[in-house]
Formats: sequence, C-alpha cells, structure tokens
Amino acid sequence: MNERFKIKRWSLRTRIFLSMILITLFASFLIAIVAVYQFKKEAKDYNEDRLERKEAAIKAHMNYVLSTTTYPMTTENLPLIFRERIHELSNIHGMEINIYDLNGHLLKSSKAAFSVDTINSNIPPKILKVLRSIAEKRYVDQKVNDGKKSRSSYSYIKDNKFKPLGILNLPYIEDDGYYDKETNNFLMRFVQVYSFMLLLSVIIAYFLSSYITRSIKEISERIKETRLNEVNEKIDLGDSPQEISLLVDAYNNLVEDLDESATKLAQSEREQAWREMAKQVAHEIKNPLTPMRLTVQSFQRKFDPNDPNIKQKLDEYSKTLIQQIDTMSAVASAFSSFASMPAQQNETLNVVKIVQLALEIFNEPYITFHSDEPYIITRMDRTQLIRIITNLVKNATQAFDENQSNPTVDVRVYRKGDKAMILVKDNGKGITIENKNRIFEPKFTTKTSGMGLGLGIIKNIVENYHGTITFESEPGQGTSFLVTLPITAPEGNEMETNDKPI
Repeated sequence: MNERFKIKRWSLRTRIFLSMILITLFASFLIAIVAVYQFKKEAKDYNEDRLERKEAAIKAHMNYVLSTTTYPMTTENLPLIFRERIHELSNIHGMEINIYDLNGHLLKSSKAAFSVDTINSNIPPKILKVLRSIAEKRYVDQKVNDGKKSRSSYSYIKDNKFKPLGILNLPYIEDDGYYDKETNNFLMRFVQVYSFMLLLSVIIAYFLSSYITRSIKEISERIKETRLNEVNEKIDLGDSPQEISLLVDAYNNLVEDLDESATKLAQSEREQAWREMAKQVAHEIKNPLTPMRLTVQSFQRKFDPNDPNIKQKLDEYSKTLIQQIDTMSAVASAFSSFASMPAQQNETLNVVKIVQLALEIFNEPYITFHSDEPYIITRMDRTQLIRIITNLVKNATQAFDENQSNPTVDVRVYRKGDKAMILVKDNGKGITIENKNRIFEPKFTTKTSGMGLGLGIIKNIVENYHGTITFESEPGQGTSFLVTLPITAPEGNEMETNDKPI
C-alpha cells in the first residue's frame, strides 16, 4: 500500500521521464528478441535446405549407379549394387548413408563394419508407418541428444520404372555454430549501440519532460494561489501547445465563474446571517414570554389575599417577572447594537431550588418533581438554568397525543460523583428513529409551531458550562432527557424530599 501511494505521489515530470525510458527499454528488448528469433529461424531454414540439397544430390548419384549396374534391380541386390559405391557416395557428399529394405531392415551402411552395430538395424515402426502413408514418401525425424540437434531423412529408392526398391536414410547433425557466432556478435554490437541510445534517450527524455511540464507547473502554481475571497488573475502563456491552451482556457473560465460565485456567496452569507440572527432573537425573546405568561396565570390561580405568605409569594413572582423582562431587554439591546446574546451572569446556585422554582410556572397536574438531596450546588447563570428546565419540560408536555391516558412528566435531580444530574422523563409518543440523529440540529422540529432552535440552544448552553445533554427514546414509550452539570461546591445539609405534584 505504501509503495502504491508513493507511485501516485510522483510528479508528472518524473512519470513522463520514466515512461519514455521504459518505452525505449521495451522497444530495445523487443528488437533484440526479434533479431535472435530471426537468427534461429535462418539457422533452421539453412539446415532444412542443406539436408534437402544433399538428399537430392545423393539420390541423383544413386540413380546413376542403378542405371549403370549389371545386377538386376531388386531389393535383395541393393547391398551388391552399392557394396563399393556407398563409401564413394558418402565421401563425395560428406554424409552418412544407410540403406534399408521396404520392411525397415538395414541392408547396407557407409559406416565402418566395426561401428555398424551402433546404427539402428530397423527403422522404428512409427516412422515406417508415416513414410508409407504420406504422399511425398519422405519423412524427416528430428531429435535432440545431449544438447545437439539432429535430423534424419527417410525416402524411397526407386528403379527406372519408379518401383520402390528400398529406403534411403541420411542422418544429419545440425551445425549452428555459424549462426550462434553471428547471434553473439549481433548481441555484443546491440548492447554497445543500445547503451549509447539509452544515454541519448535519458537526455532527450529529461529535456522533453521539462518542456512538457513547465507550462503545467506554472498553471499548478497559479491554481494553488487561487482563493475564493480574493481577486484571482487569469493565465496568459502566449503560444503554447493545444492541450495546454485548453487547460488554460478552462482555468480562466473557472476564475470568472469563481469571482461571480464569490460575489453571490458573500451576498447570500450576509442575508443568511441576518435571517439567522432574526430567528435567534425571536427565539430568545419568546423564551422569557412563556414563563412570564405561566407565572401570571399561576399567580391568578393561586392568589389568596388571606394567605399569610402572600407577601413572600408576591415577591417571588415579581422577581421571576423582572428576571424575564431583564432578559428580553438584554436581547433587544444586543440586537440593536449588532452584538452577541446577553452575557452570562454566573453565580453559585442550588440546582434543586432553581429546578423547583422553574417548575412552579407549569399548571399541569401530571408533572412531578423528586430530588435525592436538598442541596446540589453549581455555578452558572440562573436564567440559563431556568431556560434549560423550562424548555425540556415544555417539550415533554407537548409530547402527548390528544387521547393520551395517564400522561406523566417526571423531573428528578440527583448527584452522581462530581456531577449534578437533571432527568426529565415523559411517557409520550417518543422520538422516531429517523429523527434521533437530528434532534439537536438548529431549525429542526417535529412540531407544527416554533422554529426548532430550543434544543440546539440548550445544548450550546450546557456545553458552555462543560456539561452534557443526552436522551433516550422509544417510539410509543416515551423520552428521557438527561442533563449533566459540574458540581462546584461541597454537599449542603441533607433534606428529605418526596415525590409531589407541581
């Protein structure tokens, strides 16, 4: 894998250079193979022709002997006819001569008497069968013994009436010494010429690859300098090859399109920024309005002039309304100055108390609250914590169908290690599988109203305080959101709390 990656990273110039060298090597190698093949073919053709010429000359000489002999021309008389003349024929033509009868038995040989036993006394049946079946009445058997190639021709000896008398066998050992010598001489000269041509090819390939890649390198450097938000210059290479001109034209057209796209993108980004800010401001203002409305409704419902704690309750309601009004005022001020949302006012808080306070604005009887201990202290913005609880509980109350039986929303606060845990659990319709991965996306909502910014903003708030927010949901079973916040103070006095409706 690493080697393949390195090859891919080679420059175009290097690849062109290596390609030309490889082409030269391949062409030279091909020429050498063709030349050696040609030498071998010429040697084979030479030996075939030489054997045919020798055979024709010997048969012509034998026909002359047969025409001048005083013996009757029969197969049995062949040893007598050629008793003395066979050695003369062998010496004149420089060939070993063997004469067989028509059944393949040896009758006469030009070899000395003491070495005749090294000759096959009978023609192999396979060769005899082939010789009888072919129309040419001639067969050449080829063999390789101890690295030496040999041929052995078999043909009929005929009388003056073309009647077969016997079989002529001419063993012939191929002599490739001349062609082997010529092949070696050629290869030596080829290596010398090839070395010179390889050196010349390297030089030519180097300068040619440099020339080809020079224009491409300039285009590549210009492309590297291309930026979306800057003015990009077009390329003018003057007189250049057609392929390079096409590439330059394509780049110049791309620069024009890029400049036009950059202008449109900048305008679109400005418009999008204003739209996003308007949505965020609307959401930030809408968040305080809901608890303010619920607070006023709760005050109307629970107001009792004769209540001995009426002053304290009135004071708590007033503080809640003032906090929400201050939040809206800060949002309006931030929007008017085109700045960020209200700065966080961190303070040491009792998470248990703030969650209880946030739940008092809801009138639904099925909302319950439970805390494992009375004090769990953290440090964060009070308004932001109320916003987290309000949003999660509000979403939970909207998760029920109209025919939902026994709806419940359970809010629980507990400690786990050095973390404060806030659990909001409902038994509503749950979140579908396809929506689970998008639940925290800005502008994503499954409700018919709202802009889908609530959970995304809550997630940002929680993460800004180094906390986490996760959820588990089963369609038709309900959903539970778990908020984790760091604890920044030791435990307070323990206090017994029970499940109670809010």
